[in-house]
Amino acid sequence: MKTGIDLLYNRSLKGPLLLLAILLVLPIVIPSPYVHGMMVLVGLYTIVGTGLSMLMGYAGQISLGHAAFYGMGAYMSAICTVKLGWPALAGILAGILVAIVIAYIIGVPALKLTEHYLGLATLGFGVIIFIFFKQLKSVTGGLDGFSGIPALNVFGIEFVTDMDYYYLVWPLVLCGILFARNVIQSRVGRALRSIHGSEVASNAIGVNSQTYKLQVFMMSAAYAAVAGSLYAHYITFISPQLFEATASINFLIMVIIGGVANIWGPLVGAMAFVFLSEGLKEVIPMVISNAGGEFEIVFFGILLVALLIYMPEGLLPSLQKLVGKQFGTKKAKPVAATPVVTASAEQAETPVRMAGGDK
Repeated sequence: MKTGIDLLYNRSLKGPLLLLAILLVLPIVIPSPYVHGMMVLVGLYTIVGTGLSMLMGYAGQISLGHAAFYGMGAYMSAICTVKLGWPALAGILAGILVAIVIAYIIGVPALKLTEHYLGLATLGFGVIIFIFFKQLKSVTGGLDGFSGIPALNVFGIEFVTDMDYYYLVWPLVLCGILFARNVIQSRVGRALRSIHGSEVASNAIGVNSQTYKLQVFMMSAAYAAVAGSLYAHYITFISPQLFEATASINFLIMVIIGGVANIWGPLVGAMAFVFLSEGLKEVIPMVISNAGGEFEIVFFGILLVALLIYMPEGLLPSLQKLVGKQFGTKKAKPVAATPVVTASAEQAETPVRMAGGDK
């Protein structure tokens, strides 16, 4: 008997459709714009996390610079719509294209590195992009920010309220997860898992590891750019501080909390991160007067260490195991062994008659 969580992992659409039904009903059950706004952020972070999950959890390539691709999508969409007068959809596509091209340029040399060396390289890349966002004041507005970004308008449909963006973002989230799930279950996914297991062995059996790593890196950059573009039109104001190294680390924390090698993990991790962050903003000042946002970082740092020690696979895989133990099928009784009939000594000594032989 399969549990509800198991339905999320196979090729069946029952699990995603059930989740879609819950998401459709949620704004009606909880008619709070505040909750709708938080769920929009959860959806955007889930999109980024899904791309990171493919890159890190399945291909085994760490990235500490995905806030740069997130920012590229945001700034390109803002520049195209505000300064060039392009439609919002064209601006989003431009942001995705730029992120993919930059990911290719950076990925070709960087993905030859492994483990923490790759992490440092992507972290340095993120810092460089952040400096560009900050220093190119004539284009990005610098530290003063980029304001006046119009609300998203696609094919004459304008998205203004939190609920509008909620119903825009979450179908995209599900589409992104389903696409990622299909990739993971395909030949490409098997190649990525083999690279994660042993890149040397993968190359030995004919898998072009560099090509597959580059492809998944570009794909994860596209996911981040989509989320960044939508974020820019949702907030209508962006600044470089939103895309610094801390944002990349936050994305990493979300993926690890939910389950890095789990395509549905980023959703759980993003939800936990957003709602815990909002809760901490209320609780921390009550405990520590004049406390700033740095205490949130301390809390998530402690949480991350605890999860890596006690739940290294993340919350969702641990929950799956727990549910499996509680509602899993009972073990089948062992089948009694069939008695072996042995021939007697006299039968053993009887000569075997061959077909067509003498009687």
